[in-house]
Amino acid sequence: IYKMELEDRNGDTMRIRVKGEGKEIVYELNDSPAAAALYAQLPLSMGVEDFGSNEKIFYPPQKLDTAGTPLADAGAGTLAYYAPWGDVVMFYQKFGSGSGLYELGKAVSGAEQIGTLSGTITIEKAE
Repeated sequence: IYKMELEDRNGDTMRIRVKGEGKEIVYELNDSPAAAALYAQLPLSMGVEDFGSNEKIFYPPQKLDTAGTPLADAGAGTLAYYAPWGDVVMFYQKFGSGSGLYELGKAVSGAEQIGTLSGTITIEKAE
C-alpha cells in the first residue's frame, strides 16, 4: 500500500471525490505534505458541518502535517485545512486568507454543489 501511495503522489495528480446525497465534488490536490496526509487517510465517511456562511467543514481522524504547505487565499472551490482546529474546509464563497489556513487544492468539478452538502459525506480517492 505504501508503494502505491508514493506512485500516486509522484505520478498522477492526486484527486479526491466528495459525495453526499446525490452530489459530487472532485478536487485536485496540490502536492503539499498536508494534501498527501489527507489523501493517505482515504476513504472516509463522516458528517459535514456548516461553518459561517461560506464553508462546509469536516474533521479527518488524524491531523495533517502543514510543514511546507502553502497558506490559502480561499475563494469558492478552495479546499483548505485549518490547523488550529484540525478541520478540512470546503469553501463555496470567497473567504480570503487567515492565520493557520493552508491550501490543499481546488475543485475541478461540482464546486457549485459544495454549499448544499449536508449530513454524512464520503471522501475517496478519485481515479
